[in-house]
Amino acid sequence: MRSLIRPETILTLDDQDRVIANGAILINGTTIEQVLTAGELTALPGNDYTTVDAPGLVAMPGFVQTHVHLCQTLFRGLAEDVELLDWLQRRIFPLEAAHSPASMYASARAGLAELIRSGTTTIMDMGSVHHEEEVVRAVTESGIRAFLGKAMMDINDFHPALRESTKNALDSTLKQAQLWHGSANGRIRYAVAPRFVLSCSDSLLKEAHAMTRSFPGMLFQTHASENRHELQAVRARCGMDNVAYFEALGILSDVTCLTHCVWLNDREVDLLAERRARVLHCPSSNMKLGSGIAPVPRYLERGISVSLGADGAPCNNTLNMFQEMRLAALIQKPLHGPTVMPARTLLKLATAGGAAALGLEREIGSIASGKRADIILLDLSRLWNRPVSATADDLAVSIVHSCGPTDVHSAMVDGEWLYRDRVNLTIDMTAARHDASRELHALLSRAKIL
Repeated sequence: MRSLIRPETILTLDDQDRVIANGAILINGTTIEQVLTAGELTALPGNDYTTVDAPGLVAMPGFVQTHVHLCQTLFRGLAEDVELLDWLQRRIFPLEAAHSPASMYASARAGLAELIRSGTTTIMDMGSVHHEEEVVRAVTESGIRAFLGKAMMDINDFHPALRESTKNALDSTLKQAQLWHGSANGRIRYAVAPRFVLSCSDSLLKEAHAMTRSFPGMLFQTHASENRHELQAVRARCGMDNVAYFEALGILSDVTCLTHCVWLNDREVDLLAERRARVLHCPSSNMKLGSGIAPVPRYLERGISVSLGADGAPCNNTLNMFQEMRLAALIQKPLHGPTVMPARTLLKLATAGGAAALGLEREIGSIASGKRADIILLDLSRLWNRPVSATADDLAVSIVHSCGPTDVHSAMVDGEWLYRDRVNLTIDMTAARHDASRELHALLSRAKIL
């Protein structure tokens, strides 16, 4: 089917950052067929399409969050005021180990509902060791675009229930990739997910990275250099820092996605640039856990791919891309001056930057002919976020610094509405809330840590 969306303004976020007033987006099935100016719209032939009028709304590409943990959504508010390694040992690993299939599904569905209603249309998720099939089920039903992968850990002194043999971790990952990479009409792809250096053997890291060569478009995701105590432990074990260690193992490449990268030395920054590895920046998580401030302006100056993610609910408390954009800008300004990280830069990191990090820059991240119809509609008419003008800069300032999830009116993926007129169409919100509450109580009883 063809449909014609007619918003007040289209913010393309393409190479030209075009702002089109009173134009339209013609969608054919899953794809944007044409982006029309007002003049082109009047001359559009035929009427073999359904018209969707969106007066007063701004159309833009959906947000791309490159690091989330859907398995942790139920843990919101249960791991407060601790630093990373204690956070993992005392709270997160015991809670993840207590998941059942039902609680994992409820956690994933609750997180997806929150992501979609706040304008995120693509994610890369790192799961837990067990029950990844429930995350895949929830993602498939939700309609969101996603890279998924179970967490791989063959070392875990913190919680043995989340430790597998190297063979089992690799075999189960391979089986899952064979099942799900390219599933849901291509919406779901796989990203191997060794958790971090301290939970993975050399063999696991190297073989997981090697697996990506067998699946076109597969990615390698892990955490790196998030926290000073983590860094000390990595040095004690490996004799070097995270990124240098990845280089020594031969796993630093253009499919390597490294979450955090708060504490890199000069040589490691050079290596990221040389190997075209990607940085997944999670500013709220880094602040809440007291980990530090990633030197994102430096990475961008070096041409390093940077994108944004909320991380998990227990180290953020929201999965809100508006918050990540705003905070990513504000934390840099006291260090580098008020001109650093302008709003349009942040908006690009949240869309085209995320697409590039996932290798999807030809498919998503901007509104352009031939790209997937992953589009959100924003209502910028309210008193607190009305832009001064309809220039790309003014729209970006309003979206980054004034907007929030309540300003998301609608969201679609592959031309299908997931969220319309502020109603979630693919997730029953009443059932999701009920199930999340029920499963959290059962999980806490199993975990016995609170």
